[in-house]
Amino acid sequence: MEARLAALLVRRRYIFALLSLALVALIASGASKLWFESSYKIFFSDDDPRLVAYEAMEDAYTRGDNVAFVLAPDNGKVFTTANLEAVIWLTDQAWQLQRSVRVDSITNFQYSRAEQDDLIVRDLVEDPAVLDQTALDRLEAIALSEPVLVHALISEQAHVTSVNVRVELPDDSREQSAVVPELMADVYELRDAFIERYPQFDVYLMGQVVVNESFNEAAAQDTSTLVPLMFLAVIVLLTLFMRSLSTTLATIVIILVSIAATMGVSGWLGFQINQVNVSAPIIILTLAVSDCVHVLVSYLKDLRRGLDKPAAMEHALAINIKPVFLTSITTAIGFFSLNFSDSPPFRELGTSVGFGVLGAMLWSLVLLPGVMLLLPIRVRAAGDDPDRSGAMLKLANVIITRHRIIFWGVLAVAAVLISFVPRNEFNDDTVEYFDESLSIRQAFDFVQDNLTGVDSIAYSLPAGEENGIVDPQYLRDVEAFANWYRQQPEVTHVSTFTDVVKRLNRNMHGDDPAYYRLPDDRELIAQYILLYELSLPMGLDLNNQLTFNKSATKFQVNISNLNSKEIIAVEARAQAWLATNAPAIQTPGSSVSLMFAHIGQNNIEAMMRGSALALALIALTLIIALRSIKFGLLSLLPNAFPATISFGLWGIFVGQVNLAVAAVFSITLGIVVDNTVHFFSKYLRARQQLGHSTEDAIRYAFTTVGAALAVTTVALAAGFLILAQSSFDVNASMGMMTAMTIGIALVFDLLFLPGLLLRFDRSPRD
Repeated sequence: MEARLAALLVRRRYIFALLSLALVALIASGASKLWFESSYKIFFSDDDPRLVAYEAMEDAYTRGDNVAFVLAPDNGKVFTTANLEAVIWLTDQAWQLQRSVRVDSITNFQYSRAEQDDLIVRDLVEDPAVLDQTALDRLEAIALSEPVLVHALISEQAHVTSVNVRVELPDDSREQSAVVPELMADVYELRDAFIERYPQFDVYLMGQVVVNESFNEAAAQDTSTLVPLMFLAVIVLLTLFMRSLSTTLATIVIILVSIAATMGVSGWLGFQINQVNVSAPIIILTLAVSDCVHVLVSYLKDLRRGLDKPAAMEHALAINIKPVFLTSITTAIGFFSLNFSDSPPFRELGTSVGFGVLGAMLWSLVLLPGVMLLLPIRVRAAGDDPDRSGAMLKLANVIITRHRIIFWGVLAVAAVLISFVPRNEFNDDTVEYFDESLSIRQAFDFVQDNLTGVDSIAYSLPAGEENGIVDPQYLRDVEAFANWYRQQPEVTHVSTFTDVVKRLNRNMHGDDPAYYRLPDDRELIAQYILLYELSLPMGLDLNNQLTFNKSATKFQVNISNLNSKEIIAVEARAQAWLATNAPAIQTPGSSVSLMFAHIGQNNIEAMMRGSALALALIALTLIIALRSIKFGLLSLLPNAFPATISFGLWGIFVGQVNLAVAAVFSITLGIVVDNTVHFFSKYLRARQQLGHSTEDAIRYAFTTVGAALAVTTVALAAGFLILAQSSFDVNASMGMMTAMTIGIALVFDLLFLPGLLLRFDRSPRD
């Protein structure tokens, strides 16, 4: 059957090539539907309960989308005349940013005080030029006495401050993706203008909008650097290995077609480009090389034997159609299993690459012959060309001769490395998603060290009724919760409405510090709040802390940079405290930090289910294709080890499994089976068709496919190692782990598989 199909593909090669190109053009047209979606929300399904809860909180209060200008004066002192003038200038200019709805800084902090029966509310700093040192010291003391400000807008040493801009972004993700770059262009322009006007400041940009744009910038950087670098690596590898520019050119054509079709499929399926699936072209690039190399190695070998070009291509296809088909199916199954992930970008990556792998197989069989036979090619006769199989034959003889010690030695090393797997724990850290070379990471680190924690947990604490936030018991519960949180070692700042109420109570009692406490009278509290609201300027109201009907307040804590398990543990302690001490206001915490912490934990369980199903499907595929339960199961055995060994090495050197690393077993499972399938196909051909003994069949497999396995492994590993250079750690970790697993798989196949066959495939004639 393979021979007849190969003959048809060669005989009608130009028809198939034209049909292929037409099909590719049709599929690739779907790429016009693609656009880059930069929001962090792409990591979560629309019905994710934590995302739903977070969006509900955003709808109830001022949206959490923001840009923060973190300012560090070179003299280490914010409260000087020149530095305060700079903060005022930036605060005023920030109001002019597009979509700005609120700007908070130490200078426009609404400082309240009483004058007889009147409540005076005004900016903390109005005209620095008229302030002497005594007045400056007084303002600094006021700012450092306000819990609302310290570790939020001013450091406790008063050496760093922040101007926080709240923005209203569109709900539509496509419109938002268009708006964010425009907004950030204005932000960069304002930052540069500020630095030019006030060069005594270092400025760091933080905030959710900045993070979204950093995702965009990281993906653009990867696309502009890693893809060209991988193309260069493939050209060099293929040229060195094939020693033929024509085969290199033909392979590049298949790569480009495969990538174009993959992106088109993504567009037709309604996917959008994001920080994770942007790596699909790099992955397809490397996987497409594998199919081409196996066909072209056989093609070149037959040309050197003296066959003409059509006959050589026909024979190359005949012996490779089945293994190329099988390896593509198993690889696609591995990537499709990513659809078990709880995170949409990984599901989209798995689906895109899965279809891309199947497409690469199709183009390698129906387009490659037409392209290759059109190109001129010169090869040396077999007698004049160094025998590439010589080194592989020597390796095969060594392994066969010493198969027992090699077999058990490899198992022993594997057992030792696998024993380190338990050292891994899922402890995702979203800050470390960004490489230290990126400005957003530098901002994260600076803010963490000098101002406040970059992670947060927020609560919408219910009062149980409209206007219920003025109930003294409710406020006492909220205050107790705040006091408990402030005692937690991870907490850097607590934002609670009770601080506002206590300050108003003090103001209305002549600013007597003894009255910095919650009043006991409901009506009095309501009057204080009404009086305060009437005194606030437009844009600086209490909507960021109170719901419209005053039935709940927003309570937020900032915590030092923690990994996912630690963030979840903090929230679990908070829920336990609420259940025991204030059940009336108990509600789950919600934040971007919590969402990422939980998605990572859930993803491990989901990917374990996906990997188990993929393993079963791959086993079934191989059993059916090889028509043997024994060989189907034997082919899986050497592939159960590489990913596990890699996790053992990861446990030794890293020990932290993030969102992407959890998906590596599924990704690599289908890929590493490829080498085994190609090895087995040649081995079984020697056993069943050529009548070789086990030893000679192993030698035959080494000499016919060993070199191709080596070069495809190098190409695959190189591709994923280049991906490991990504500035986005999710992609970098996935690339490093996958490259390591692929390399280990080749070593395992060459050293372990022969010993396995010598034990389980002996026949009486051997």
